[in-house]
Amino acid sequence: MTLRITIDIYSGRPNPVVDLRGRETRDVLERLRPGRRLKRAEITPLPPSTLGYRGLTIEQVGPLTRGLPRSFRVANGDLFGPNLAHRAADPDVEEFICGSTGPLRRLRLGRDFSLILMREIVRLREIRLRYQWRHQPWPQRDKCRCAPLYEPEWWNVPQRQPHNNCYNYGTNCRTDTFAQPGQAAGAMYTWPLSCASVRPAAVADELIDNPAANNRCPKEGHLVALVVWPNGDFHWYRKGRNGLWSHKPGGTPVTNVDNSGNPIPDPRTADRGPYTQFCTFMVVMHGHIKIQ
Repeated sequence: MTLRITIDIYSGRPNPVVDLRGRETRDVLERLRPGRRLKRAEITPLPPSTLGYRGLTIEQVGPLTRGLPRSFRVANGDLFGPNLAHRAADPDVEEFICGSTGPLRRLRLGRDFSLILMREIVRLREIRLRYQWRHQPWPQRDKCRCAPLYEPEWWNVPQRQPHNNCYNYGTNCRTDTFAQPGQAAGAMYTWPLSCASVRPAAVADELIDNPAANNRCPKEGHLVALVVWPNGDFHWYRKGRNGLWSHKPGGTPVTNVDNSGNPIPDPRTADRGPYTQFCTFMVVMHGHIKIQ
């Protein structure tokens, strides 16, 4: 049997995936064995759309292990899935998988990535302890008449949600390819990943760089914002008709709040988790861009 583990951490780039077999599979499954059932007060919410680490997705390819569904999630030692809300037999299973000597090492993502991931696991634990999930209304006002409608229910369905990322959502262009800046133009961003590498890739897709926009709606098209997790990932926000911002972290649902659960009047001041560098505002001219 193969155990497929996805580290749910990126927004723009595809998440790292590692396949385990044989002895490694048996070892990890033993650590993932359901322990005690979580009490209601212990089931702190998993942020459905947050920037940075969101847990591990575990998929059993082949025969199923008794007591575990085919696909489930582990976050901070808690297991979530169909009929599953338990503490893992080894609460430190994520550290075992993602540590510098764990199965993730075969992806050759580098020691720095492992250290960053360890910090992100701790950050998610802190978010779960302090985060108060609440509905944020979306005021109906007409500040940016050319901006796309805020339609999370259109994006948050199985046919679209996992296959379109922040760049798709920001540009309001569904491709089902997890679109990458510059790919359609043959001018993908280069490494090390930074504002200086992602911005020209987006320009190659015919987005218009407009750093002087200062959060103001353009007369035509709509405003987006690029932020970067240095040497890690990129993320895009888009400004709505009411002047507030929304975004889609990777394959997770569209949301109108930041990592602290607050509305986003300006992405420069939002809680962006590890995406610490604000790069620029850009304008998307409808019908002019091509992404892939």
